[in-house]
Amino acid sequence: MAKMKITQVRSRIGATANQKKNLDALGLRKINATVEHDATPIILGMVEKVKHLVKVEEVK
Repeated sequence: MAKMKITQVRSRIGATANQKKNLDALGLRKINATVEHDATPIILGMVEKVKHLVKVEEVK
């Protein structure tokens, strides 16, 4: 399964409650925090909801 590196690049201030919950579930709590996850449909859906707050890169 492909891995992806997700980095929070914008503040969660002003985000909706669901977007904040998605960031928490991804493990992102501060700006410039980075986590690695498998590219599963669940993770991809969570990233889609907060795509304006994060940067996504594929890990090879």
